Amino acid sequence: MKVNSDGVLLGAAMTIPPSPDYMLDIGTGTGTIALMAAQRTENITGEREWNEREAGESGEGEKDREKSAGGVIQGIDVDEASAGEAALNFVVSPWAERLQAFHCALEDFHPSHKYSLIFSNPPYYDNSLVNPDRREGEARHSISLSYRHILAFSAEYLQPDGTLSLILPASAEKMLLRQAGGYGLFPFRLLRIRTTPAKKPSRLIAEFSRTRGPVREETLTIQESGTYTPEYKSLTSEFYI
Repeated sequence: MKVNSDGVLLGAAMTIPPSPDYMLDIGTGTGTIALMAAQRTENITGEREWNEREAGESGEGEKDREKSAGGVIQGIDVDEASAGEAALNFVVSPWAERLQAFHCALEDFHPSHKYSLIFSNPPYYDNSLVNPDRREGEARHSISLSYRHILAFSAEYLQPDGTLSLILPASAEKMLLRQAGGYGLFPFRLLRIRTTPAKKPSRLIAEFSRTRGPVREETLTIQESGTYTPEYKSLTSEFYI
């Protein structure tokens, strides 16, 4: 559960706002997608509101505007050990000053600001047998988090021009789009991912905003003739050593 292909795909392919201030990784795990977001935004300069409380220090602090490279990226996870691993990974990364990890369930998370971008690789085995290992089970089943919770949270905490990016099984597309519309969130991009040209898409990266408009539909094939496709290598090459 440390680094998985779904997380890498979302981190590499999701749309990054032109000048983000706050971004949120829901169910951050060990922080992989948040770290990828930090890497992708390290050369973006914008303005954000800062206060001591959001820096993880005590007290409300005074708010002021300051320049920030790429904005602040926060990751939350209901699993204490995962949140701790994410915090450690954040601290030793080149973007430590921009990354924050919180051990918190989504329903208990009430930020004082709204987000330019919310992203998540949520659990998705709703109808399969639950893994007897609690941590791995919760990471892969909709026990403590589902995309419905994420949609509801995003409807409340996205900025007016903010976006939401999710990766889910392709089979969840119709249900996801129907649920999102109920929360006033509309797709602007659907990236369907298949392992080989002969197979149907198995994953979907779906991106939403508050504005109804044209939907950009794309397909990404990961492998062809036993090797990674040029499109996949181009998408992910900056994140592999």
